[in-house]
Amino acid sequence: MLRVGENGAGKTEIMYSANMSYAQIQKYLGFLLSHGFISKVKLGNPSVSYQVTEKGGELLRNIEGIVEVLEFRNGNNGHGA
Repeated sequence: MLRVGENGAGKTEIMYSANMSYAQIQKYLGFLLSHGFISKVKLGNPSVSYQVTEKGGELLRNIEGIVEVLEFRNGNNGHGA
């Protein structure tokens, strides 16, 4: 979800990109907003976009670092090729 919102994205785009239901998106967007990882940007009425904040970008970089350490990148789960 954070990756999709790096350049700003609407709820529908996030929902399809993250392969989540509307109820799931509502829950996670609420969590990310309340913790300051994303911000809601009003583009018009009723158009809204969600943008990753500096704090959210830091979280994303930390997650990527952990994934890299665990060798899960590109399908390699640490059990060899």
